[in-house]
Amino acid sequence: IRPHGAYEELCRGTRGPPRPPAPGLRCTYHTNGSPLLLLQPAKRETLGLRPFVALYHDFVSDAEAEAIKALAGPRLQRSVVASGEQQQAVEYRISKSAWLKDTADPAVAALERRIAAVTGLDVRAPYAEYLQVVNYGLGGHYEPHFDHATSRKSPLYRMNSGNRIATVMVYVSAPGVPPARCGAPPWGRPRPRLCFGGQNAALFWWNLRRSGEGDGATLHGACPVLAGDKWVANKWIHEHGQEFRRPCGTRPED
Repeated sequence: IRPHGAYEELCRGTRGPPRPPAPGLRCTYHTNGSPLLLLQPAKRETLGLRPFVALYHDFVSDAEAEAIKALAGPRLQRSVVASGEQQQAVEYRISKSAWLKDTADPAVAALERRIAAVTGLDVRAPYAEYLQVVNYGLGGHYEPHFDHATSRKSPLYRMNSGNRIATVMVYVSAPGVPPARCGAPPWGRPRPRLCFGGQNAALFWWNLRRSGEGDGATLHGACPVLAGDKWVANKWIHEHGQEFRRPCGTRPED
């Protein structure tokens, strides 16, 4: 989640020297008031506040990641994007994807319950889409884009569940990233440098402000894969069904 220019610098490996984190950016054990997380809290690293972006370390196990890849593998097809009423393949998105219901396997059901617990949102259909598993092969990439609809003509606006309010993206496997968990974050204390991604981690952010307007700061993309391949799993959660879980704010800028 970063401006287009910074995205290009990151893909070229020229991010520059690290900056100290802003106040409020820290690593914590997170339960979100969920019984599912009381005995094993989520390891949450807050990466940004406006928009709110959180990275959950060790979000899936190695066994769950392998199960998700095995389920999605036979179902993979060239990824498409919506263009008016049509779905079409485009050169700015090179990947293959498959959709998995929570009934496909216990690993998918467990992942969906975990997503509901850390976000506090209703992730059941029709309030959220099925889990989308994406494979980026050699050269696979996705240029900067928004997950939420930016035009009233988008098919997302004609869905009964409204626009995409939030995204959870799970790093099922990442090229060149071993299972080591991005270092050993000092939970509860600010970090001198924040890490992005990491195998078995999950990234969460809000696509919409509390007013329902799209957040222009959520522009993001997938850097080209130069070696191996990359697997991610996306869970897109919609507005309807979340009215009492994420109510409107008192200020237009919220």
